[in-house]
Amino acid sequence: MVAVNYVGEELWSFYNAPWEKRVDLARQLMDIAEQLTNNDFEFALYLLDVSFDNFAVGPRDGKVIVVDAENVLVADKRLIKQNKPENYDVWYESRFEDCDKEACLSFSKDSLCNRVTVDHNYYAVCQNLLSRYATWRGTTGGLLHDPPAHMAKDGQLEALLDECTNPKKRYGRFTAAKELRDYLTQLASSSSSSTAR
Repeated sequence: MVAVNYVGEELWSFYNAPWEKRVDLARQLMDIAEQLTNNDFEFALYLLDVSFDNFAVGPRDGKVIVVDAENVLVADKRLIKQNKPENYDVWYESRFEDCDKEACLSFSKDSLCNRVTVDHNYYAVCQNLLSRYATWRGTTGGLLHDPPAHMAKDGQLEALLDECTNPKKRYGRFTAAKELRDYLTQLASSSSSSTAR
């Protein structure tokens, strides 16, 4: 017997939603990446299968929900700190893979389980859901495709997404992920305050 619960539309159905909605969903996805990576429980939950059909959006509250968590790696950060495996305190950067398939991710289970500071969830969300590298059902460009003209011209969003996906600087993804979260939060709050007027 299998029990199934409808929690909302899959994230994919919002691919062509209004820009403001996509920004809000992108912000929530980056928040999820942060919460799963750094939390009070000292357990990191690394999503190994990140695709549009593994997330849903609640119909009442518009909250993004992880709906398929069968491919999650759990790392006990307290245990890693206690056991001190080689390089445990060296930040781990996931390696970018330019792949022509849907929902590609490269990762090292050993590194995810033996490092305290890991950028995997940021990489997974940026690579497979938000950036121009994201491909799904024949589309490209991710959830943040086709930004308004003034944003595209400004280039900040594209630069942050690129650095979050394929960093050019050492530890660039960590910085880009934080800046992207802040940027999306700022965009979401400015669009919600303008609609409230």
